[in-house]
Amino acid sequence: MSQEKPSQIHPSWQAVIGDEFNKPYMQALRAFLSQEKTAGKIICPPSSLIFNAFNHTPFEQVKVVIIGQDPYHGVGQAHGLSFSMPQGIALPPSLMNIFKEIAADLNIHMSGNGDLTPWANQGVLLLNAMLTVVQASAGSHQGRGWETFTDAAIAALNARREGLVFVLWGSYAQKKGAFIDETKHLVLKSPHPSPLSAHRGFFGNHQFSKINQYLTQHGQTLIDWQL
Repeated sequence: MSQEKPSQIHPSWQAVIGDEFNKPYMQALRAFLSQEKTAGKIICPPSSLIFNAFNHTPFEQVKVVIIGQDPYHGVGQAHGLSFSMPQGIALPPSLMNIFKEIAADLNIHMSGNGDLTPWANQGVLLLNAMLTVVQASAGSHQGRGWETFTDAAIAALNARREGLVFVLWGSYAQKKGAFIDETKHLVLKSPHPSPLSAHRGFFGNHQFSKINQYLTQHGQTLIDWQL
């Protein structure tokens, strides 16, 4: 069990952040995850989906980065994409609010399917700061090394790419993305879509139309947000 590794990361990401896997913090994280499993804890998402965001959105295909914090910790909810739910799982409040804003901003109907994989396949990197959590225990894998790994991914995009859109909802994401070069990229900030804060400026932020406007200005194909 101590040699168990999470599923492989896409070769395009391996080329730019693969060295992270050999660093002491990642070795410690791998050992920690093994200990958690040995102790009988259920880790979300399943190991095959830990790097789902990277595997659906190769490094050179990223157009938009939406930064989340923690994977969902309910049964069957997390599948490795921030804010996303597998099809057939009831929508959480934050995702419902995201869909409300999209519908209002773009005047489109959202079906209520919470699987955001079609976004990921179009170049939207749905990146949580932590890539694992213990079932029914929110935040249980904070401070174990994932934040360093996902910082490295964001730093690589910031340095090696131009004309990306970074979407930072809430204070946590805004702190995590504070180093992004706003002369090279568009950085969109607003309150979090959580019911606790959505009415303080998430609703009405028109960020989905702003993303597509920016992509158009930079010769990129638009994101089809409709689900």
